[in-house]
Amino acid sequence: MTKKTLTKLLVTVMTYPHPSTAYQELVCAAGITEECQWVRLYPVDYRYRPRKQRFHKYQWVEVELEDRGEGNDNRKESRRPSLDTLRVLGEPLSTEDGWRARREVIDRVPHRTLNELKALYDSDRTSLGIVRPSKVLDLEIAPAEQDWKPEWQELFLQLRLFGESQKPLRKLPFEFRFVFECPDSDKPHTATILDWELGVLFLKESERLQSDDEAAKSVKRKYMEEMCSPERDTRFFMGTRFPFNAWMVLGVFWPPKTYQRAIF
Repeated sequence: MTKKTLTKLLVTVMTYPHPSTAYQELVCAAGITEECQWVRLYPVDYRYRPRKQRFHKYQWVEVELEDRGEGNDNRKESRRPSLDTLRVLGEPLSTEDGWRARREVIDRVPHRTLNELKALYDSDRTSLGIVRPSKVLDLEIAPAEQDWKPEWQELFLQLRLFGESQKPLRKLPFEFRFVFECPDSDKPHTATILDWELGVLFLKESERLQSDDEAAKSVKRKYMEEMCSPERDTRFFMGTRFPFNAWMVLGVFWPPKTYQRAIF
C-alpha cells in the first residue's frame, strides 16, 4: 500500500493547463515545504476543483501526498496528491516591503546554476530548483502548432457530444523561450517557459489588442523590461519536463533589488 504524508507547502509554480482524457485537463504545480524542500504535485485538475481548493501562487496549502510520482515518474520531488484532502491556508503572501514575506521563504532555498541542476539530475534525479541568471539576454518567440494534438481534439468533441461541461482551453500559438547566462556558463542557455502566468497574460493581451502577434510582443516587453529589468532580483523556478527531462522555466520570481547602505 502506498504511504501518504500530510504536507504543507508554499505554491510557487503552476504550468499552463493541458487536456487530459482522465481529468479533462491538468496542470503541474510545485512548491516549497517549511523545511525548504521542493515538492511537485501532479496530476492536479485545477480549474475543475471546488472553488475552495483553487490555490494561487505564493499561497500555503496542505495536502496528503503519496511517496512517489504519477505512473513511472521517478523524479526526486514528484508526488501524487490526494486532491480531496487539499486545504488552502490563508491568503497569498504579499509583495509589500520589497516582497519581504515571499523572500523569507525563497531566499532560504538553495540557488543553483543550470549546469549545477543538470549535474544533480544525473546524480539523484533532482528535477526542480532556483536559478539566478547573471544576465537575461532575450525572450525568444517562435510559432507553435495552432491546435491541440488529434487525440485531445477528439476528447473535446466527445465531451461536447455527451454534454459534459468543458471549460474553454486555448492552445497558445507561440512558444516563448528565455535566453540567459549563468556565472559558470561559457555560452547562453535557452529554456522554454511553461508558466501559466505567461499564458494568462498572452490571452488577455490577445483579447485587448485583437492580435496574437501584438500580444506576443506585449508579453516580451513585460518580461524583458519589467520582470527581468536591472532593477529586479530576477530568479527562475526551473524544472524538468517528464519524460524527456529537458530543463524548462516554470515561473519567474522578480522582487525589487535591495541595496544595503555602506557603514562608515
